[in-house]
Amino acid sequence: MTDVEATAVISKIVVKNFRRFRDATIEFTPGLNMLVGDNEAGKSTVLEAINLALTSRWQGKFLSAELSPHFINADATSEYLAAVVQGQNPTLPELVIELFLAESADTAAMKGTNNSLGEDVPGLRITASFDPDFAEEYAVFVADPTQVKSVPTEFYRVDWYDFAHRSVNSRAVKVTASIIDASRIRLQSGADFYLQRIIGDSLDANQRAQLARAYRSLQETFATDPAISAINTALDASQDSITDKQLTMEINASQSNQWESALAPHLDRLPFHLSGSGEQNKLKILLALARRVEDAHLILVEEPENHLSFSSLNQLIDKISTKCQDRQVIISTHSSYVINKLGLEKLMLLSGDSITRTSDLPSGTQDYFRKLSGYDTLRLVLSKAAILVEGPSDELIVQRAYRDKHGKSPIEDGIDVINVRGLSAKRFLDLAVQLKRRVAVLNDNDGDHAKNVDSKYVDYQAHDFISIHRSEDDTLRTLEPQLLSSNGRDLINRVLGKSFATDDEAVTFMIASNNKTDVALALHDTPETLTMPQYIQEAIDGIGQ
Repeated sequence: MTDVEATAVISKIVVKNFRRFRDATIEFTPGLNMLVGDNEAGKSTVLEAINLALTSRWQGKFLSAELSPHFINADATSEYLAAVVQGQNPTLPELVIELFLAESADTAAMKGTNNSLGEDVPGLRITASFDPDFAEEYAVFVADPTQVKSVPTEFYRVDWYDFAHRSVNSRAVKVTASIIDASRIRLQSGADFYLQRIIGDSLDANQRAQLARAYRSLQETFATDPAISAINTALDASQDSITDKQLTMEINASQSNQWESALAPHLDRLPFHLSGSGEQNKLKILLALARRVEDAHLILVEEPENHLSFSSLNQLIDKISTKCQDRQVIISTHSSYVINKLGLEKLMLLSGDSITRTSDLPSGTQDYFRKLSGYDTLRLVLSKAAILVEGPSDELIVQRAYRDKHGKSPIEDGIDVINVRGLSAKRFLDLAVQLKRRVAVLNDNDGDHAKNVDSKYVDYQAHDFISIHRSEDDTLRTLEPQLLSSNGRDLINRVLGKSFATDDEAVTFMIASNNKTDVALALHDTPETLTMPQYIQEAIDGIGQ
């Protein structure tokens, strides 16, 4: 997706005391924005907050009718309850969502300074706060602190204003958003709007008329079927004590029962609702895009990867890119493939109330991950720290070294050991620089540590959160001779069940391509006490600090 034709609808959102967020300001760019974060980081909440500010609705219902204590931020709730218990009269926490809009003909009337930042821009502001009309009832309620278990949102009111401080109604808001969440889109048994759109685009007026006429003919001839005639005769004979009118069973031919509501969607002749979840989700997202991209300024997509295979996800992402080129799009995702394919430079990492962006990634790194989108970049993005290794053998040995040092696996401490396949380590470091992620790189010296390692990573060593580790002994070129040197041939023979007579014989066996992983696995699993090469131990010591 390019930003050449893309327009901006929202510039930022301020969220206070709403669910996951205590006080967050999140800025958006024109075109594509990708929200990434751990579970419960608030990705869905951001999309919901945007929709709330634009519609005053929560999952289709007005917020005023749906408001509950669960909408109020947990920390704000805890502070309020603690103050009540102490006999204070705390101010009830106010839920605030402010949507800052780009200036356009549609938003000009919304311009003003009615926002927490005092900016003179267009926007919408929705709040849920204590209603003074309930002052007496609230005073009675808090008189006994033991009964206050949560924020009493029953004493709240919801206000929806624009930044010009005018009360807003949904018909007055000309800026629209479409939330595309496959888990919430429902295709009924009939050919609803989505399928009507496909049919409408595929058939001309004459064909549509022929289809309607054929369906009407089926309705009219249903009752003439001999079996139906016999049933209707029996029904009519059995009801003479109920009514004087003739009772029959016929297809409803009223305007409300046209073919659009009676024909069921099928995929390969299988009813749609019996198709696989992935196929259903992909079709629902694409149909929603086909319907809404023309009349929505803003497209919000919730985890498009759900239930999709790699090939299906590839098709879906390509179509999202094509269909939304001229729209501002915000996608929440857990998929490295989605991020790599659409562009790592669009990533927004949610962590608490803060946002980290990767918009300054080198163009070469952006292209690298876009073309080789199978790399699990999210492992680096979501980790607290990472150790980058060259291959599966290194990964096994580092896992063992960390366990020996700390008595648990690195992932239990939020440290991910990632096999970056040697050549891509610098690409991951470009990402780590933008995220300021603590990373240790383990590299074979390949016979010349100054040339093959030190000079290779010289541009990254200025960052105190990145460390490069290799052996200075250039006679020990790779991991296997390093392990042999630090542990001795007798221990290696015991672990591998071998009887190598010389170190050269042992190394030749250990570095053979068909033996490397098995050797590393044996060393990983052995109950023997291992001595790790110094550069590996230094990486383990440093990353755990």
